Amino acid sequence: MTTGPDIGTGPGPGPGTGAGGDVAVDVAADEARVARAYLLGVAEPPAPAVAAFVAEHGPAVAAARVRRGEVPAGVAQETQARRHVDRAVDTLRTAHEAGHRLVTPEDDEWPAWPLLSLQIATGRGVRDVAPPVGLWVRGGGRLDEVVEGAVAIVGARAASEYGEHTAAELANGLVRDGTPVFSGAAYGIDGAAHRGALAAGGPTVAVLGCGLDIAYPAGHVGLLNRIAAEGVVVSEYAPGTPPARHRFLVRNRLLAALTSGTVVVEAGRRSGARNTAATAGALGKVVMAVPGPIGAATSVGCHELIRESHATLVASVDEVLDTVGRSGGMTRTATAPRPRRATDGLGPEALRVHEALAERDGSAAEHVAEAAGVPLARVRALLPELELSGLVERCETGWRRARVTSAPVPRG
Repeated sequence: MTTGPDIGTGPGPGPGTGAGGDVAVDVAADEARVARAYLLGVAEPPAPAVAAFVAEHGPAVAAARVRRGEVPAGVAQETQARRHVDRAVDTLRTAHEAGHRLVTPEDDEWPAWPLLSLQIATGRGVRDVAPPVGLWVRGGGRLDEVVEGAVAIVGARAASEYGEHTAAELANGLVRDGTPVFSGAAYGIDGAAHRGALAAGGPTVAVLGCGLDIAYPAGHVGLLNRIAAEGVVVSEYAPGTPPARHRFLVRNRLLAALTSGTVVVEAGRRSGARNTAATAGALGKVVMAVPGPIGAATSVGCHELIRESHATLVASVDEVLDTVGRSGGMTRTATAPRPRRATDGLGPEALRVHEALAERDGSAAEHVAEAAGVPLARVRALLPELELSGLVERCETGWRRARVTSAPVPRG
């Protein structure tokens, strides 16, 4: 696994080391990690222009150009307010001392497959779902492992006793079955889901809308400590970033993307939980809702999701597992017909890169770039995406075309 720098002597794993220990590497040598820490600090998520800019040029070049202001208009708009504020190295050191780490796409721990749904949705024109540049993580669990088959349980903060009991029971049963449970660590349904998962031995994952060092909500500090001990706590926001309403809405796209399905236990007509459900649907993930008393305001949102066919009704752990399993963690939208060939749906550059590869012998990225007529930085970004889609594979001599007969159906 790609390991990060040892940038302090504090407890816990260093940035990028996953669940392991420290590696004696100078922080200045880890150019990509420092660059991504800088970009996470200067661009308020979601930042689609910055994400695309990094994918095209790589993090180090992108960060350098952002610092100088030599960027396209979209990137300038997303970074101009903070581009002169560069605390990346200090932030990485502070995070390390607190036992936190920055996980990036260069790390083996990066959950590339589920996050690909954000990139695909952005390419389809879905707004405000750009993939993250990096993720701050606290806890000993590996992020790429805890996302495997995970289910998000979300719902109202002002939850009823029925709702909290149901959330806890569902989370407990899912974890006992081996399914990790994600939620947002808020009061009400979120907290009940985390506690139910912890009672079963975990793992559970909390995705925050503020920095990992911010005690929010204050009443859940102890709960967050337990979550970090049994699973992980994740945030897209740099240490010191305070909570804000828009950040929790932005956070919801990560809850939806990192899991195979989302269960809404209780929700009002307008709520953050319904926002998460809508985002999950837009990403092609499974959406489920728990019915409640017909007169309960906290169940109106669930009933509407079910009535309008935006969610599948579930009332037990078995029904959640059956629903997620039936769809394999992803659903196909009515407007997206099944491709006839494996490469249907690829963009022009991706198609050229794929066609430049041989089926038997591997090629270096530099040779692929020359053969395809696509810039090297873009080729290096496209090859891992094509690998995740099952269209190319790595071998001892580089990259080669994978042998597939039909378009692969992504898993959540």
